[in-house]
Amino acid sequence: MKVSQILNNNVAVVKRGENEVIVYARGLAFRKKVGQVITEDEIEKTYVLDSTDLLEHFSYLLSHSDELHITIVNEIIAYGEEKLGEKANDYLSLTLLDHIGFALKRAAKGQFIRSPLTWEVKKFYPEHFAIGLYALDLINQQFQVEFPEDEAVSIALHFVNLQEGKNNLEETIHSMESLRDIISIIQYHFQLTIDEHSMNYMRLMTHLQYFIQRILTKNIYDESDAILNEQIKALYPDAYECVQKIRVYIREKYACELTTDEETYLMLHIHRITNRA
Repeated sequence: MKVSQILNNNVAVVKRGENEVIVYARGLAFRKKVGQVITEDEIEKTYVLDSTDLLEHFSYLLSHSDELHITIVNEIIAYGEEKLGEKANDYLSLTLLDHIGFALKRAAKGQFIRSPLTWEVKKFYPEHFAIGLYALDLINQQFQVEFPEDEAVSIALHFVNLQEGKNNLEETIHSMESLRDIISIIQYHFQLTIDEHSMNYMRLMTHLQYFIQRILTKNIYDESDAILNEQIKALYPDAYECVQKIRVYIREKYACELTTDEETYLMLHIHRITNRA
């Protein structure tokens, strides 16, 4: 591979086949010049971006980033990959480097952002939250800052987005907000606090996660078992009333109607968790 451009002391753009990639190696600029060959053994990390715009953006970001920022991002991603058992794409390096750089600038001014999703991420994505806490500990130690737990949530969401294979973070956030809202509707309707450590709670959460995903993908489950639905309504009228509130919520948020079978399964899950509670 030939060096096309030196971005800073440790980062360069190189030609690999027909494409250009970004490589990281400590002291690279002192050892290489444009046009010289660099081998795989000399490279510590390679970043492959899938568009020219991303390559240019990442090139600019890396050339203006502190070496310690890059090292910390690499360490966080390595930890996250091990924790989740999944290889991260190089776009994650770009978004995390950008995020951490901006967060540190905010911290220098004493500006710390509160996350509205702290509860959701802790409950629904504990492994991803653990990655965020790991990252937060690294950053706080290295830069002598004291980020609040909310910053761990923001970092965790980058890994949630990675693992769920979504094109943007907005869908992930909407899903978590909907889970929170539906649980709130159930607790408010029955005037109780659900035991979040119970097996029935876990079953309900799993059902709701797939339920919301089906709504988002327009893959609604409906075999129209009207007889079973009528039986469940008669047996569990409180659960039925609660589901009607969820129906209104889904209609207003997603412009979507609950099917007969979705209603039936929700009644069953809600009765189980509230009856046991």
